[in-house]
Amino acid sequence: MLSILIPTYNYNVYPLVIELKNQTERLGIAYEIIVQDDNSTTFFEENTLINSLDNCLFEVNEKNLGRTYNRTKLATKAKNELLLFLDADVFPSNSSFIETYINLSNTYDKTIFGGYEYAKNAYDLSTVLRYKYGIEREEKAASIRNTTPYSYVFSGNMLIHKKVFFECNFDTEENLYGMDNYFGYQLFIQKKPILHIDNTIIHKGLETNQIFFEKCLTSIENRKKHLANKEDISKVNSLLKYYILIEKLKLTSIVSFLFKVFNKNLKKRIVNNNPNLFYLDIYRLGYICSIK
Repeated sequence: MLSILIPTYNYNVYPLVIELKNQTERLGIAYEIIVQDDNSTTFFEENTLINSLDNCLFEVNEKNLGRTYNRTKLATKAKNELLLFLDADVFPSNSSFIETYINLSNTYDKTIFGGYEYAKNAYDLSTVLRYKYGIEREEKAASIRNTTPYSYVFSGNMLIHKKVFFECNFDTEENLYGMDNYFGYQLFIQKKPILHIDNTIIHKGLETNQIFFEKCLTSIENRKKHLANKEDISKVNSLLKYYILIEKLKLTSIVSFLFKVFNKNLKKRIVNNNPNLFYLDIYRLGYICSIK
């Protein structure tokens, strides 16, 4: 009935697998848990223990493929039509996490997103930017997410039918980051119904300020490359909405010039012990205007 799929890289996912296994077995349903390691350098011994568990599999890629293609490998291996994708660095916020998804899957033929949660004050100054971004931009109640549902597509806590996944997934072996935006757009443009619920996972893995900042820029590059020319993309992505408006007003070169002048000062207001997400938004808009 259910395939739980977890891509991982340099993270001990064994405790998560144990929790998911216990929750699923209490329901008495057919299930499997597959963990696909993306050629990690750490936690191999801990994660290998997964193979000693019934209905659980841990395998390692021969080379690093990136999270997008790693999810494709997982979906290809899955024996069941109902897929639950989870990130490795998360943990269910309640003991009825799996049960909630199963009950809803019997009622709704939709892709379901459970949402994210962050343990309060569970960060240090080196990870405060990622924590603050998570609290302010990702930790949203389902009632808020459902007002603009395709703008809150986070595949780290997603229940989806295999057929829908392959129809909407980005089909490439290229190592890409930040492609939830593409996946959300595909769900939107293909009119796939989605539902946001309050069935959260606690996001534990926080990148350092500099690493998260760099990942934000990589995500912007991929958005511009793969999405900026898509029809109706402004309806589901706010950054591209403003970028397209700037292009229409023929202000791209002016914004790009101003970004080159002020980007270093902007970055100082972002990558520090008290980051300001407003300046991150301004930086991202300037950056997307300045790259080819």
